[in-house]
Amino acid sequence: MSKVKPAPLPSDTVIGGYRIVRKLSAGGFGLVYLALDMEEQQVAVKEYLPASLAERSPGELLPRVQPEKLSLYRLGLKSFFEEGRSLAQISHPSVVSVLNFFRENETVYMVMNYLEGATLQDFIITARDLKQAKVFRESTIRSLFDEILRGLRIVHQHKMLHLDIKPANIFITDDNRAVMIDFGAAREVLNKESNFIRPMYTPGFAAPEMYRRDGAMGPWTDIYAIGACIYACMTGYPPNEAPQRLDKDRLATSLSKLRGVYSDNLIEVVEWCMSLDAMARPQSVFALQKELNREGERRYTRLSVTERMRMQFDTMVTETKKQVQAVTGFAPGDAKGGDRAAARAVTRPPDRAAVTRPPDRAR
Repeated sequence: MSKVKPAPLPSDTVIGGYRIVRKLSAGGFGLVYLALDMEEQQVAVKEYLPASLAERSPGELLPRVQPEKLSLYRLGLKSFFEEGRSLAQISHPSVVSVLNFFRENETVYMVMNYLEGATLQDFIITARDLKQAKVFRESTIRSLFDEILRGLRIVHQHKMLHLDIKPANIFITDDNRAVMIDFGAAREVLNKESNFIRPMYTPGFAAPEMYRRDGAMGPWTDIYAIGACIYACMTGYPPNEAPQRLDKDRLATSLSKLRGVYSDNLIEVVEWCMSLDAMARPQSVFALQKELNREGERRYTRLSVTERMRMQFDTMVTETKKQVQAVTGFAPGDAKGGDRAAARAVTRPPDRAAVTRPPDRAR
């Protein structure tokens, strides 16, 4: 029987001057709420409440922690608080903004900007299901990760690591920003110290050293995840997880199928980032930025991420209509044929039911 997850705070609960509207999401490490500040502005509030260490019944505010788990609960709480303090010192458009952090109800809360948009994972799944040769154009990939790396470089300069970079934690906002969310450094402290918590890593994006208790982590650990994210943008799927690769590494074979679709340079960047040997990877974000932005490898007009994705989606729709017309003989404007068939081809639901938004999100 699975353990019951801690209940979220009731709606209209006020904590630290913020009124809870509703729960946005829940994970193994805590919950995230939509809330309103004193000026009725929307914010996101993240609550430290690891499901493996704490319990809470509906309607209650205080978590219950068993005595044998209390020291570990407090260790995670301290790490979460320190993460909030560190993130609050960073001001960069590609790093989630922490507006406030405080202790209340025997736990810690982190207040962040409320972002509207969709995750990179949503975009990948939607684009992948169009079954084009390229999931994303190379120019889109380079532009997106140039933006992310600028933010990650600032994070590393503050002596922090993200430790949970993956497409689900890269948020593409409606105002054309790519933002890293849901840092995993505090969660990693519990992963390394706990006998109660089974380490949970997103398959394909966690570096090999994260699976070892004595693994030395550094900027190269986040860089592995960046490489895996680029791979997912090229193929539509995550790479094999690190333990599988240590047993039998098929990365080079998978990437070789992309030659001629993407530049050799981009393929080599992914191989470099995802080296199983941590010391063979780029040792700093700056080193990776230099390679990703090499002169002669990138001859594209610089557009925003959203503009690039919109252009790509429009092209996909046009090409699909042409294909339907060629097969059916119906003109694209024929409501009985081309447009209807093209609409079915472009808007069929993706593999994951939760994803409902196409790449064109301009409002």
